[in-house]
Amino acid sequence: MSSSREKKGIIFLFAILVILIATVIFLAISLRVDPVAENLSNDQVIKTLLVISDEEKNVLSTDVIVYYPKTLKGALFNIPGNTGAIYESLDRVDRIDVVYKELGVDAYRKEISKLIEQTIPFSIELTINDLGKVTDLLGGLKVFVSSPVDSVGEDGQRYLLPSGAVVLDGDKIQTFMQYILKDESESERQDRRQNVVISLLSAIREKKNVIFNKNFLREFCNSFKVNIDDDAFNTLLSHLSNLDAEQLTPQTVTGTLRSVDGQMLLFPFYNGQLVKDIVKQRISMLLSDNTEVQTRVYVLEVQNGTSVQGRARNTAILLMNAGYDILQSINADRDDYEHTVIINHIGNKEAAETLGNFIGCYNIVEEDVKSEYEDADSAAHVDFTLILGRDFDGRRVVGGYRPESSTESND
Repeated sequence: MSSSREKKGIIFLFAILVILIATVIFLAISLRVDPVAENLSNDQVIKTLLVISDEEKNVLSTDVIVYYPKTLKGALFNIPGNTGAIYESLDRVDRIDVVYKELGVDAYRKEISKLIEQTIPFSIELTINDLGKVTDLLGGLKVFVSSPVDSVGEDGQRYLLPSGAVVLDGDKIQTFMQYILKDESESERQDRRQNVVISLLSAIREKKNVIFNKNFLREFCNSFKVNIDDDAFNTLLSHLSNLDAEQLTPQTVTGTLRSVDGQMLLFPFYNGQLVKDIVKQRISMLLSDNTEVQTRVYVLEVQNGTSVQGRARNTAILLMNAGYDILQSINADRDDYEHTVIINHIGNKEAAETLGNFIGCYNIVEEDVKSEYEDADSAAHVDFTLILGRDFDGRRVVGGYRPESSTESND
């Protein structure tokens, strides 16, 4: 009798244990937070770091993908590997891609987050071999090869590619990413590699119906190394597969090249503030309700209304880095403009204010209101005319002049 009671007691305890384990598992599953959904609850855009490297962790390409699910639009920011600064994680001045090689993707993501002043919650890593596998799974990637390639690498490997718009298989896309031409600058090499990223995103969108087949998806995702679990990565991939990559306007970090300890480093303009402003402005444009602001590249004419030599030319370069097209940079009709002014030729107030916010100019006038500022011949070909005044310091307008707050004019 005692033995029977003991058995019943053991069975009872075992049943309770099973119920407790089942309850814990149920709660764990039901309470598990989807990091992608959580990101979207706190931020309207999804920001992902994509790193392509060789097998020795030498970075070939680094891009920050910003995606706005509401409009299916996005932005792409290239981070050149030779971007220089004092990196806290390294405790020295060096190239930013050394952070990845020495410390890994988490430290790399944190340094890039500081560089662009944006939180980047997700990272995706691809080795060059895995990029080849992904390319073959997608049926090849479409790229443009400007001229035939017949080059020999440092290890003696020969690179051969045809010219023109071509679809490259996995082996060829690895060649396209890795070859180095003697007369090719590092920025040209980065542009070429960034085009592969755009082609990859386009192919993912084009083949998304195939990718999300259960068996295919497992093989496809296994080629990527990510900082989230499989389910979350599937969610992230499903979002990125809707990105209209063909509408992307790639942007990159710009700066001054300086030799440090025998290597050429790119130090961002204005101590890195320019790239922060550019990223912030581009995200703001993505979130705009104005479809034209989201997608259109605006054409500017920059006029120097001061006696400072080269101000229009340098400002034109600044604005090109921010994604604007510059028709011309010229001297204004005189060199004594007190205040910088933006002339809005197209009546798009939001786009004019976006430009104004970027350079700190609130003195915006409409073409039909302030026609005395215009050159009729040039105005017909541009969206905005920017006349630089003495309050422009080369990067921003100082003083925040607003025409409604003062009776003083540019005349």
